Amino acid sequence: MTGLFEGVGIALSSLRAHKLRAALTILGVAIGVTVVMVNSALISGFKKGVSDMLASLGPKTFWVGRYWGGQNDQDPEDPDPWRRRPPITMDEANRLAKLPSIAFVVVDEYASADIEFEGHRFAATAIHGRNADWPRIEGGQISAGRSFTNLEDASNEHVAVINTKLAENLFGQRDPMNRHIKIAGLPYDVVGIYDPPPRLFGGTDRPEIMIPHGTLMKDVPHWRGWMDMFVVPQDSVSLQRAIDDVTIAMRTMRGLRPGQKSNFDAVTQEVYTKAIDDFTKVAKMLMWALSLVGLMVGGIGVVAIMMISVTERTREIGVRKALGATRRAVMWQFLVEAATLTLVGGIVGMALGWLIAFLLHTMTPVPAYVPLISIFVALLMAAFTGLLFGIYPASKAARLDPVEALRYE
Repeated sequence: MTGLFEGVGIALSSLRAHKLRAALTILGVAIGVTVVMVNSALISGFKKGVSDMLASLGPKTFWVGRYWGGQNDQDPEDPDPWRRRPPITMDEANRLAKLPSIAFVVVDEYASADIEFEGHRFAATAIHGRNADWPRIEGGQISAGRSFTNLEDASNEHVAVINTKLAENLFGQRDPMNRHIKIAGLPYDVVGIYDPPPRLFGGTDRPEIMIPHGTLMKDVPHWRGWMDMFVVPQDSVSLQRAIDDVTIAMRTMRGLRPGQKSNFDAVTQEVYTKAIDDFTKVAKMLMWALSLVGLMVGGIGVVAIMMISVTERTREIGVRKALGATRRAVMWQFLVEAATLTLVGGIVGMALGWLIAFLLHTMTPVPAYVPLISIFVALLMAAFTGLLFGIYPASKAARLDPVEALRYE
């Protein structure tokens, strides 16, 4: 332990005595550690954002639709499944909702249209046509008023729930409740204000409107044939059983024979998380590549500064050997000095990486946070870099002949 503390003290003294040289030495290490910290913060924040988004749907909720583009089908007999497959229909959704294993089904169809209120117009605002159960899977809350009912959906009523962003843009400080707005030129009553949960990369900043699905189909121009379904199983039913029941029911309704490929997709949350894991693996590989470049640069600097240190302290090494210091003791001292230099660089990089992650989290919609494990790994990498690249200078110092070292001027 005495040798350890002595080596750390000498390294810190060298940093104070040669500030510019030491700063250039630890710069590469600091950059490498900063890259590790920032990338870890982005990857961890991204995965947490996706997990939170999926959690708002419920752990067993799964998606059923015409085509999910993440499946990468390479069937030569069906090169364009998104074009050839029949669209999902409300009759199918209603029949799925009646299955004993299914609690309810939420349909969702998207459109965009101009919104008007007292001469103010917002062009191409996002509009979702949904049935009355949509708040049960969307997360967030209806902060004022209510959602539309099943009866209003069935009768194609002109009622709308707007999110808080659109309420701010349209009405400012005025109470939006029971106001009349125009969607695609037709009047609608605002019956509720929806406060959405935080979404990945600030998705809550987009103005949105929810209206009954039947109303959207009847009165709002939209790209037909791309209705989605979010299927929620009963609490007592397993996810796999619910998917099997839905798959059998859909194939039966569509008259598919055994052996024929399904002309629809049923996607669980595991598929989403797998896609996210594949993406983060690539990001991690890039992170390690960039950080290793920085650590290599820092390691080369460590070799240079430690070789200079060995030369400057040749007589000191000779005196220590003459007094009985072993090669192992001398080598240990210089390795500790090298590791201390890179560890200081690691601490600087850690502080800089944490600051960047904090600014990203507070000033942008990027959900970045620094996991504790990344701090430990970054500092360990910094110390290991010093040990690895300090071996050659330490070995050279340990092999010095004491007589020749004492004569060195």
